[in-house]
Amino acid sequence: MNKTTYLLPAAVVILVVALSSIFVVDEREKALVLRFGQIQAVKEDPGLGFKMPLLDEVVTYDDRILSLDTDTIEVTPSDDRRLVVDAFARYRIADVVRFRQAVGVGGIRVAEDRLQGILNAQIREVLGADQVTSDTILSSDRGTLMVRIRDQARAEALSLGLDVVDVRLKQTNLPAQNLDATFARMRAEREREAADEIARGNEAAQRVRALADRTVVETLSEAEREANVIRGEADAERNGIFAEAYGADPEFFAFYRSMQAYENALQGGNSSMVMTPASEFFEYFNAQGTGATPAPDAETPAGEPAPQEDASAPASDESPAAQEAPASEPASDTAPVGEPVTEPGAPTENN
Repeated sequence: MNKTTYLLPAAVVILVVALSSIFVVDEREKALVLRFGQIQAVKEDPGLGFKMPLLDEVVTYDDRILSLDTDTIEVTPSDDRRLVVDAFARYRIADVVRFRQAVGVGGIRVAEDRLQGILNAQIREVLGADQVTSDTILSSDRGTLMVRIRDQARAEALSLGLDVVDVRLKQTNLPAQNLDATFARMRAEREREAADEIARGNEAAQRVRALADRTVVETLSEAEREANVIRGEADAERNGIFAEAYGADPEFFAFYRSMQAYENALQGGNSSMVMTPASEFFEYFNAQGTGATPAPDAETPAGEPAPQEDASAPASDESPAAQEAPASEPASDTAPVGEPVTEPGAPTENN
């Protein structure tokens, strides 16, 4: 009874001590065995490990590739155009002993703070170096710049026991205070290009209009010249016809021209023309007195004898219409020879 009472607690104590001296290392981790803060052993391979119970402490660290997003920083390339850069890095713990010695009990949090300082310094140094402009950062040479940042950061991060696997620039933008000025400059550039295009379009339109106006003038001039030629030929043909007609019967041609003159001169009702009856204009009206051929509308109807001129009638310079007028009525439409009468407001013509 007494043996069982002592053996059972002793077995439990032995079991607890045995279990506390064993630890398991995962394939994704690395382990350090510490005794009073001092490194006693390093366990990098997965499996079981042993330590002194109650004296040793096991600290594990992630052996996978970790990610770190850096804070946004401003850099100034060689062309003095400030840029806002946002980067991230991939790293892993390469040497757990050096890592523990560098960061102490702070672990990953302290290591990432120090690694971020290294990355920011290297980003500013590489992007602010000579011959590196904002255009270079935004061009295909960006990959070369990121490799330089990674290599320089890796060299410094080795002191922390870290291996920087990769560094990438996520975003490269202008500062907010420079965006408005940049947009205004871009807008002014586009407006200038638009104005140039409009000016070139107006110039081309002016050339087209000038060419069209020239074509119109040349066409009208050519048409007018041809019209004048045709008109001249027509006038020549008309004059030839008139001359031929005049040569065929000069007396009838003179009569026809007199009829046209009567028609044109006696049109309108608001004017009067006063001239002597002996004027050549009334040659065919005075055919009986002058012996000329009478007008067609004064011909004697067929079958009636032509009136004989009275030889005993007194000779007078007045027209027959004036001689036949009653003595009691004043001749208001006729006037003595050589004394033309002009109505008020009517034009006069003296022959």
